[in-house]
Amino acid sequence: MQQQLKRWLAGPYITIGLIIVTFLVYGAMTLAGGSQNAQVLVNFGAKYNPLILAGQWWRFITPIFLHMGFEHILFNMVTLYFIGIQIEAIFGHWRYLAIFLLSGIGGNLASFAFNPNAISAGASTAIFGLFGAFLMLGESFWENPYIRQMTKTFLLFIVLNLAFGLFSVGTDMWGHIGGLIIGFLSGYIVGVPKLGQISSVKRILAVIVTILIMIGLYYYGVTL
Repeated sequence: MQQQLKRWLAGPYITIGLIIVTFLVYGAMTLAGGSQNAQVLVNFGAKYNPLILAGQWWRFITPIFLHMGFEHILFNMVTLYFIGIQIEAIFGHWRYLAIFLLSGIGGNLASFAFNPNAISAGASTAIFGLFGAFLMLGESFWENPYIRQMTKTFLLFIVLNLAFGLFSVGTDMWGHIGGLIIGFLSGYIVGVPKLGQISSVKRILAVIVTILIMIGLYYYGVTL
């Protein structure tokens, strides 16, 4: 029993847990009137600037777990599974969760600031943050053949997704870009003990820049 528990705890249980929670929320939204219904989205915590300005700051977090339609959730959860299990294995469970949540918040802050009229939802802000974390690995551990190859692959994937988003109606590009940048910085902040040490200077700079970006995005959104 103990060996089975250790094996399970060594696996991607945070990734699996995030996927399960997201599908449960999707099911609740479907029962409440449909995940593409604007009022349902707002009721469940989508990014909606007027309510954030009214003091509902938790709407920077809850949109990560909301999706608009089955295709939206299916694509995001498949992507989260394949990138998530790799990032979770490399960074460790709680560092991975921190990157995921910080990236999601950062992406929603960017959407709040630069896409103020949209009702936004989706895990893609956090998923782009995981891509950003892999770019951080590439910068810090380029000599590792696996990291180098995967970084090239994810860099191509990022470029293609951003290019595709430019021509897709309804895609929150600012959310993706914000998540990507905060994910990149978060990788330095949390560190990667399994691969090696990150210099203290880089980690301190990453903390400062992340705080400044998040505060700046919030106040820019407030002053619009």
